[in-house]
Amino acid sequence: MNAPIVKVEGLHKRFGDNEVLRGIDLEINEGEVVCLIGPSGSGKSTLLRCVNLLEEPTEGTIEAAGHDMTGPDADLDLARRDIGMVFQQFNLFSHMTILDNLVIPQRRVCKTPKAEAVETARRLLAEVGIEGKEKAKPAQLSGGQQQRVAIARALAVKPRLMLFDEPTSALDPEIVGEVLAVMKGLAAEGMTMLVVTHEMGFAREVADRVLFLDGGVIVEQGPPSEVLANPQTERARSFLHRVLHPAD
Repeated sequence: MNAPIVKVEGLHKRFGDNEVLRGIDLEINEGEVVCLIGPSGSGKSTLLRCVNLLEEPTEGTIEAAGHDMTGPDADLDLARRDIGMVFQQFNLFSHMTILDNLVIPQRRVCKTPKAEAVETARRLLAEVGIEGKEKAKPAQLSGGQQQRVAIARALAVKPRLMLFDEPTSALDPEIVGEVLAVMKGLAAEGMTMLVVTHEMGFAREVADRVLFLDGGVIVEQGPPSEVLANPQTERARSFLHRVLHPAD
């Protein structure tokens, strides 16, 4: 059996006296889609950010996309070529055109020849439904369009692993679907994805595995048909009831 593309062992993260992660163990296989769910403050985003060392673990080890992220000789710039990340906010370069937002990272990170970088950028923008907007600036696009550009930019450097930190939480409800559609397409193509989300329909439809976090630990994990439909702990049942039946 192939080695997992993500392996987290004994992960702890403290901010001062606040222990946000309390001993996380996690393995993700190539091509797997894993969704992290749980209440605010449960440690979901911190776990995600530790995987590519945007947050430095207090204790524990992390291997991701073939890189020993917590090793003493870790080359994080090299590692992050293989680990794409999409945030709540789009983080596009506001002074650049949409095309340049995709071309520049390829040129700087991968040293891709310009013609090849432009060709890749145009192909990815077409794949996420942004063809014809190459010369626009980010401010001229809707939130959903900007987030789709952000996904295309992350894909431009050909990552092995994609991390999504609540990519639809800053969007108006009516445009959430267009971003989720792009993510569903990535999953169908076999991209390995670790997704922090509050979109339970997406988790139910796309995830191979759902992890419910609370208080910095993984309380439950399993296929969405089990975790979402038949949670085993009172904490998970309470959370899912509130999320799925907010009017009750």
